[in-house]
Amino acid sequence: MTIKIGRVAKYLVLLFFSFLALYPIFLMISSSFKTNLEILTSPLALPTSFSFDNYTMVWDKVNFGAYIWNSVYVSGLSVFLIIFLSSLAAFYLSRYKFRWNPYILFFFMLGLMLPMKLAILPLYMIMLKLQLLDTLTSLVILYVAGGIPFAVFVFYGFFRTLPTELDQSARLDGCNGFQVYYKIILPLMKPALATVGIVHLIGVWNDFFYPLIFLKSEELSTIPLGVLALFGEYDTEWNMLFASLTISSLPMIVAFLFASRQFIEGLTSGAIK
Repeated sequence: MTIKIGRVAKYLVLLFFSFLALYPIFLMISSSFKTNLEILTSPLALPTSFSFDNYTMVWDKVNFGAYIWNSVYVSGLSVFLIIFLSSLAAFYLSRYKFRWNPYILFFFMLGLMLPMKLAILPLYMIMLKLQLLDTLTSLVILYVAGGIPFAVFVFYGFFRTLPTELDQSARLDGCNGFQVYYKIILPLMKPALATVGIVHLIGVWNDFFYPLIFLKSEELSTIPLGVLALFGEYDTEWNMLFASLTISSLPMIVAFLFASRQFIEGLTSGAIK
């Protein structure tokens, strides 16, 4: 009897926290179908009618399609480069022993201790000298530079758990160093890849700070910066704002659902090992 009461209490606690986590998402989606007057008068009520007028207005009025493309381009390219460069660096540091190995690893770890936003002025001057201001390339460079330390840290710990006999067997079969990484190690990295990919994808997709500083042209705005146009000086179009938030959050929800299993495996395996 005591065990059943404890189990019921556990499920009640889980349901409570699940409700706290999911209710804001439900409120955002339901509000995206309301009119601005409904949101102001009945913010917690369900919409009286389901209409996609808010979505069409956002798409046409705010040029949301261009914002989505800019975010997809910056996020996709940044995450790909972070994963590719960091996995190669971590593979080399974990599999090859040389004199400067611990110092290079410590150099990467410094990136976890020093926030890049403290160096925003030097970064701005560097982009100005390189003539990369008001370009999406500047954002990609910043996100890759800021994401590599964490990714190297995760990949390095993951590679250390893999037996070196895998490398030796592959080399006996004629594989070189890159083939060992690409054909043998990379297929085993799915949990670590999902962990790094999801963490950085969410961070880059939702970032507002760097686009605000380094982008000036409206046509280059990413989604967080483009949504700022919906905030007026004297009034805010809340219905269009909730519609834009729903559109921008759907890709992240879908990406997490597809990679959630690998993401959780990556977190738990890292915690255990």
